[in-house]
Amino acid sequence: MSMNSESSALAGAGHTKASVALAVFNGAQFLPQQLESLLVNLRPGDEIVAVDDVSTDDSVAILESCPWPDLRIIRHDKNQGVFVTFETALRAAKHDIVFLCDQDDVWLPGKRDAFVREFEADANCKAVVSDVEVIDGKGTVLLESFMATRGGFKGDPLSTFSRNRFLGCAMAIHRSILDLSLPVPRVVPMHDMWFGIMAGLSGNVRYIDKALMQYRRHGANTSIGRTGNALQIISRRIRLSVGLLMRAPRIARTVLRS
Repeated sequence: MSMNSESSALAGAGHTKASVALAVFNGAQFLPQQLESLLVNLRPGDEIVAVDDVSTDDSVAILESCPWPDLRIIRHDKNQGVFVTFETALRAAKHDIVFLCDQDDVWLPGKRDAFVREFEADANCKAVVSDVEVIDGKGTVLLESFMATRGGFKGDPLSTFSRNRFLGCAMAIHRSILDLSLPVPRVVPMHDMWFGIMAGLSGNVRYIDKALMQYRRHGANTSIGRTGNALQIISRRIRLSVGLLMRAPRIARTVLRS
């Protein structure tokens, strides 16, 4: 890409506004670093919608100290779990491009613009996914490529039944899939898997073969690349199938329109 074309792409990425849907629950340990990495990436007009799921630590105070001018904090009055927390943030987001964001990861410089450019390049793009580095609780890089543990990225809905490659913290979705996606059926194993499938059914999924963030594995969440035993895998496939059957009429209408 020439310097002029690269400058034009960056200008376009800056003109298109984006929302960050940030789910928070007792995230005080890592939340300041995540917020700092967001501020490096975001552009004027972007927003952060942070939903706190009744944290008992200093998470809300940390959010309130964040200097980003368009930061909205929504506080649940009772703990409702990760599905509802993300649903609350996604429904409140006002821009067409919405990043899913966990409280304990780190965005690398350039993530926001790289994702936005993918949406701008394809009018039918419904989701963008990138590779990530895997880090531990101290920030040490454990793996340079998460997708390598998944055999590379495959974004078609059928491949998700065999192995999920949709990592929520490495995704941005177009708000046009929200009517189809929400509420996430509670039988579905993971919300990110669900959003990825809905994006693939209603449009295109684009992949950036580059680590644009650091995905933190810590505490009880330390196994990298493990998908579970045979019974767990079968159970997830059944649950996902049930969720799709529950949403079948709406999915059919969407597919027929596309």
